[in-house]
Amino acid sequence: MADPGGSDSAAGHIPRSRLSDYIEVAAPLDAGPEDRPQADPSPSPPTPNEPSEPPTSRAAASEADEVARRRREFAVLLGEFRRTAVLLPIVEDETPLTGDYVGIRWIYAFSDEAALARFAIARGEGSREWPYRRVLGARLLDAAVPATGVPCGVALDVGSEGDGVLFPPVTGIVPDAAALDTETYGEKSR
Repeated sequence: MADPGGSDSAAGHIPRSRLSDYIEVAAPLDAGPEDRPQADPSPSPPTPNEPSEPPTSRAAASEADEVARRRREFAVLLGEFRRTAVLLPIVEDETPLTGDYVGIRWIYAFSDEAALARFAIARGEGSREWPYRRVLGARLLDAAVPATGVPCGVALDVGSEGDGVLFPPVTGIVPDAAALDTETYGEKSR
């Protein structure tokens, strides 16, 4: 690589930007100008089957489609969680096991005993007995979350690698009175 202002420039060599090194990578090193790919000087007009929108709007549409797809998948997951009985570990005073993270209390719930066991082992408490109750997911979201009196969501299968899901305290997941993204947060339901 040439040193700008160094001995190469004195010998008649013009220093190049490093960007030019990346541009020329597409052509073979031993190819002459006639062997390098040439740009088509007159691009053809789009045919009726080709989209005429610019690539950026296609990318934005693709991103919007991806967001819509993920929302649908989450809605299916939420519906399944609401209809399923999950395991709710309880502590000495018969309250659900919870943890606080970034100002939100999370009620720990587990899809099965294996997921609860992974959690217990991850905490280093795999040898103790873990009492739990079976509770419908809808009951957790609709009754337990608002009953805490603080911003609260449900963490499903914490400690299960890649399988955990968070149900945060937002509209559409918990009642509006318990959702942080509404003006009615904290108001009692009548």
